[in-house]
Amino acid sequence: MTSIANGAGLSAAVLILGIIIFVCVLLNSASTRRGLPMLLAFIVFGIVCGNVGHIPIYLDDRSYASDVCTIALIFIMFYGGFGTRWKSARSVAPESALLASLGVFATAFLTGLFCHFALKWNWIESFLLGSVVSSTDAASVFSILRNNRLSLKNNTASILEVESGSNDPAAFMLTAVMISVINGNTDAGHIVWMIFAQIIIGTICGLFIAQAGLFLMRRIPFTTSGFDSLMVFAIAIVSYSLPDILGGNGYLSAYIVGIIMGNNSFHGRRKLVGFFDGINGLMQMIIFFILGLLARPQALWNAFPPAIVITAVLLLLARSIAVGAILTPFRKYPLKQQLLINFAGLRGASSIVFAIIASAGCPGIDNDIFSIVFCIVLISIGIEGTLIPKVSRKLDMIDTSNDVMKSFSDFEDETTIQFGKLTIERGSKWDGVQLKETKLPKGLLVCRVVKPSGTDPEKKIRIIPDGNTTINAGDIVIFCSQSYSSDKELHIIEKEVNDGSKWQGRSISDYNAGNSEQILMILRDQESIIPDGGTLIHSGDILFVNAEL
Repeated sequence: MTSIANGAGLSAAVLILGIIIFVCVLLNSASTRRGLPMLLAFIVFGIVCGNVGHIPIYLDDRSYASDVCTIALIFIMFYGGFGTRWKSARSVAPESALLASLGVFATAFLTGLFCHFALKWNWIESFLLGSVVSSTDAASVFSILRNNRLSLKNNTASILEVESGSNDPAAFMLTAVMISVINGNTDAGHIVWMIFAQIIIGTICGLFIAQAGLFLMRRIPFTTSGFDSLMVFAIAIVSYSLPDILGGNGYLSAYIVGIIMGNNSFHGRRKLVGFFDGINGLMQMIIFFILGLLARPQALWNAFPPAIVITAVLLLLARSIAVGAILTPFRKYPLKQQLLINFAGLRGASSIVFAIIASAGCPGIDNDIFSIVFCIVLISIGIEGTLIPKVSRKLDMIDTSNDVMKSFSDFEDETTIQFGKLTIERGSKWDGVQLKETKLPKGLLVCRVVKPSGTDPEKKIRIIPDGNTTINAGDIVIFCSQSYSSDKELHIIEKEVNDGSKWQGRSISDYNAGNSEQILMILRDQESIIPDGGTLIHSGDILFVNAEL
């Protein structure tokens, strides 16, 4: 029998780790092709490894598992913020923030009431269970949306993304408070201070670390490839550990740092999305695999009846009341959308981590919260997750005119075509010319022409053109071409223009004349500008430069 906690030789442990990651990656590919919830496969794999075979990987040390999962959740929280596009999320930020805070409290409270009155649990353990399962899991939802290519109406995907990415800190705070109460720290002043410190210290540390991280990323010249990724990796770790040492909410801080750094410019930011996407996937594999290792079939069998009932209460009562009470006053979310948002509130990685933390921190509790939460997550992902596509269609919430893949950072990498646009200026060579007379090179196609309406300038007329379509001044011409990987013949670097730079106030033509480089794009105040020779360079601009290899 092999014990991971005690170790059975470094080489054997490393070999087992490599095999586990290898199999998890294969499971990820298989689940993507078959449209199954990806993380469900990791749970099953962990159960098999922990309970089946001549030499099971036996893991019983929940304190050890708690430490590993806590570290894993740091990067999940950081990436939840880093991968959020604030421009698209801004419009749903108020309601998402309320769902991530008041919605979590309401869900925990109502679930706790049910456990006490219906299941006859004591008050403290009832609210501990409610706290643990009060947050939702973004990874599970978006894995299902991605695999099934489900694009949802009325910004539903954005609401789910922001809510699920930001509601874990509130659930962790409630869980920490209940653990403190169970361990005898019942003084009201202590609890009030704990809640205050969690929010205030976590927020202040998050803001400070984010600004410090941006300063470092913009000032340090990373001469070795990959060191910028290591720097942000370290910033993510500090974003949790520093506020946690000071008594704050480390997960809240990590999310704040992630969302600020992910929506500000610094050298190499774009490639870090892919890096942390891989880290995020690995951390989820670890959490769900450890969950499977800790699970014991007999305990799961005993936990399934209460888990089924609690899952039903979460879906039909607790979360539905929270979602309805929060979204209805906004008057822009119809009932069918509220029903889908409620149904898509899957339990996942964070609930698992909080359950492990609770079981490790409260070993004397009467109920097996870990096994019950395990079953809740299993039911939520396996049943609710599988039914999300059908429920979305039944509620008529599918947006057939859009592509959900645009919500993900790797959209360009998964398509073989790319698009560009050109606004036709008066007097240009294309003004008043039929499309067939433009003599476009082979491999470049005009796929859409957007013309201003003659009666209402705010309205647009969209045309799928042919050769006889006439292009006029004011038209927007959208091109389609084959996508191209820029890592072979092109070398694109980012340069920031600081105050006092010799290029500040100079034109693009001046820059190109004095360098063997070409400025392809300027990022200015989050706006992308394709420059011409007369475009002036401003302080604060991020220049995307085509440099020599």
